[in-house]
Amino acid sequence: MTVTRGRAFLMLLLVSLLGASLAGAPSAAPAPAWHRVAPGVEYRWFDITSSRGTARAHLLSVDLGNARVSTGLLYPGVVAARSSLSALADGAGAVGGVNGDFFHMSETQHTGVEATGAPVGPAVAEGRALKAAVPTGQRFGPALPPGTNTRQVLGVGEDGRARIGELALDGTVSSRQGELTLGGLNQYALPVDSVGVFTKDWGAASRVRAVCGTDTRRDAPCSDETYEVTVRGGEVVSVAEKPGRGAIASGTEVLVGREAGARELRRMAVGDRVDITYALVAAEGGAEGGAFRFAVGGYPVLRGGEPLSGMDRVTPAVRTAAGVRDAGQRLLLLALDGSAGFRTGLTVVEVADAMRDLGATDAVNLDGGGSSTLVARKAGATRVSVLNHPSGGTQRAVPNGIGVFVRPEAP
Repeated sequence: MTVTRGRAFLMLLLVSLLGASLAGAPSAAPAPAWHRVAPGVEYRWFDITSSRGTARAHLLSVDLGNARVSTGLLYPGVVAARSSLSALADGAGAVGGVNGDFFHMSETQHTGVEATGAPVGPAVAEGRALKAAVPTGQRFGPALPPGTNTRQVLGVGEDGRARIGELALDGTVSSRQGELTLGGLNQYALPVDSVGVFTKDWGAASRVRAVCGTDTRRDAPCSDETYEVTVRGGEVVSVAEKPGRGAIASGTEVLVGREAGARELRRMAVGDRVDITYALVAAEGGAEGGAFRFAVGGYPVLRGGEPLSGMDRVTPAVRTAAGVRDAGQRLLLLALDGSAGFRTGLTVVEVADAMRDLGATDAVNLDGGGSSTLVARKAGATRVSVLNHPSGGTQRAVPNGIGVFVRPEAP
């Protein structure tokens, strides 16, 4: 990669001379380096040269130290659903944002099983746990660096600062038969031998995919030992041999078990009282700054200012990333351009280097390729515009994203 830490100043100087219009299209005319989207939120583009050619990066810089600025999870209202990033941003009133986690986009390995559209990692919206992480062997995206897992997230804590963390599911199912440990929450793949809970936050998608594959193989067959228990108001109201589908009403939870988990659920009967509790908890030492107000799953690429070891140095792609700088008071949201002239993109290592050159100490790689999208409002606009060029020519429907919000100034 041509742009390195030693040449960071040169890159920034070139950016200041080659800034583009907020529309994000290439321009030969010099323009200011930064374009103000809203108070505390700025946009620019810049080029990164590698041995394969030039990648164009689009960047939102978000000042979380500004009391009017906040961030949040963009999603369609349920976990197992997708929408374009611009629709998600406009629907939530965001002034900008990028696409989020990798997700279950297609299902070719299990005949007759539907793709759910659900993301890989944990998700937290407005302080509320929406879903937990799938087993590492069931994820989509580049191979994880050693020592990382699908529980990694980027988010903002109660202290208003951005950080990278790890969120694990802590949940139980208590009944007259005893207490079970929950292995999943609103996720498209459950661990072998486990019980998972699905709530209204899951949506109407089929729950069958949750019992397919194994902890190490996404393409392993679906389990032939399953069971489903529906609990309403703390009481079992129905049971079934196989997972079902359809919207789940408020106050209702659906327990899905596979293998040993299914055998445990079979001990329950209609009329039994059941107590289900769950939360996403930070890994030991990772709760500094308080619980996450919002969090999205991400592939860690930068920690303490250094790229993680074992990452792919060979495969380039159009990518999206999010980085933390200034002790969490600034969030950097970056998406590469997918237009024909820039589609070679960057490797994961090059993305980590680019985020470090921009001053990030920690960063995650988010879903890329046709998903990579960055949106922001143009001056005076009430709706966002897509500022990069998605590689598919149009926006891909995605399950979530990172939204940037600016509270109106008090009269």
